[in-house]
Amino acid sequence: MRSLLTALILCIFLAACTYHSEESLYSNSPCNTTNVTYSTTVAGIINANGCLNCHGPVNPTGGFSLNDYAGVKAKVTDGRLYGAVNHSPGFSPMPQGSIRMNQCQIDQLKSWIDHGAPNN
Repeated sequence: MRSLLTALILCIFLAACTYHSEESLYSNSPCNTTNVTYSTTVAGIINANGCLNCHGPVNPTGGFSLNDYAGVKAKVTDGRLYGAVNHSPGFSPMPQGSIRMNQCQIDQLKSWIDHGAPNN
């Protein structure tokens, strides 16, 4: 079970190190945490950070996939998604040995979770 969490967190953070949009590098605009949806915001964060490289639909690391809403929701329900991406105490930070995803993405995930993690 612990290795599953470790693998998820590793995947999320490995990809986070390599993705930086031009907008995020040159914009001083505030992070939009309103109207966060699974289909555009959350799925986009998962894709942009390469999570599916390890937790895609074929042979997912740790035995779980973040390829669809059900897989992501399962990791929200058990608290692992936010704990891992936020590098919270008691969770294995993902990706191991790497930096966190940007704070705006973490805040957007938190907003979506706080609003019940709807399938929208």
